[in-house]
Amino acid sequence: MNTDAAQGVSADLQADFRSELIRPAATGLLVAGGLALVVGLPLLVIGAVGLGRRGTPGAPPPVGVPGRGPAPARSESPAPGGSPPPSGSPPAPNWDQAQPVRLTGHVDAGLSRELWLVKWLLAIPHFFVLFFLWFAFAVTTVVAWFAILFTGRYPQSLFHFNVGVLRWTWRVAFYAYAAGGTDKYPPFTLEQADYPAALDVQYPQRLPRGLVLVKSWLLLIPHWLVIGAVTGSATWAWRTQDGPAGVVTERGGGLSLLALLVLIALVILLFSGRYPRPLFAFIMGINRWSYRVVVYGALMRDEYPPFRLDQGPDEPDPAVPRDMDPRPAGHQGPPAGRPGRPDGGGDRG
Repeated sequence: MNTDAAQGVSADLQADFRSELIRPAATGLLVAGGLALVVGLPLLVIGAVGLGRRGTPGAPPPVGVPGRGPAPARSESPAPGGSPPPSGSPPAPNWDQAQPVRLTGHVDAGLSRELWLVKWLLAIPHFFVLFFLWFAFAVTTVVAWFAILFTGRYPQSLFHFNVGVLRWTWRVAFYAYAAGGTDKYPPFTLEQADYPAALDVQYPQRLPRGLVLVKSWLLLIPHWLVIGAVTGSATWAWRTQDGPAGVVTERGGGLSLLALLVLIALVILLFSGRYPRPLFAFIMGINRWSYRVVVYGALMRDEYPPFRLDQGPDEPDPAVPRDMDPRPAGHQGPPAGRPGRPDGGGDRG
């Protein structure tokens, strides 16, 4: 204090804590973490293999889309270079080589106007589980990278586990945030289910070894730019100045194009009671493009993703040329004369 009680008192304080136990404790924690990583990663891969073996590879959903009757019968043709499915096994889908990734989603006929406001809250248990599943997805993809590099094959059990993670993610996304097209709560399963949203990927018999070195990053750069533009969050900034030399920059984030389109569609649903079909078709096209890129980047297929929006709830029919598709603009159903559906029925609702 100043002797005359004047202002201007200042104090410089410094405090520290020292202990001989800090270094041994930090070393012990580091060693324990390394041991947990060494033991935990193999256990994680073994668990993924076990879950992948439980699935039914390539099997169609046991029941058709709710409200549309049972799924059409599909021919039981073995994959190129593969052996016929064993007796008593579920029939495999009649895959078209141009469409090894199939993503579908159908809007509920009586979609609730207000439920989408709380779906993100209801889906929290799924978000928690998916956090750990995607960690396992990353680990198994690294394991698959080495397997493909040395053997030219994607381990089948890990493949079906990763497809299950993508399938689970798509169901939750379709329910909560990437489309909001159904009120049916997503099931907690990696396998196919009777649900309005479905995803399946054909298992590749052989994969080029050298392609794994560049396909996940170099070859996908054009796709990452497009997908990042439509699914990445927008960023904006402003500057404020405090005094002659003080400049402060503030940054904020906004909705992605996909999230904005979904929000517009759900607001229209809130006030009109109807989900706009043309907007839904465009949303499905963005999601379909995104999942094709993820499948390619995860080394699961070698077919390069096409630069196009295949809009609508179903995959386009490869038997019908695009310039000869008889569907009117904005129509969401499959083309007329689609195998298994002679009526050429469209989307529900």
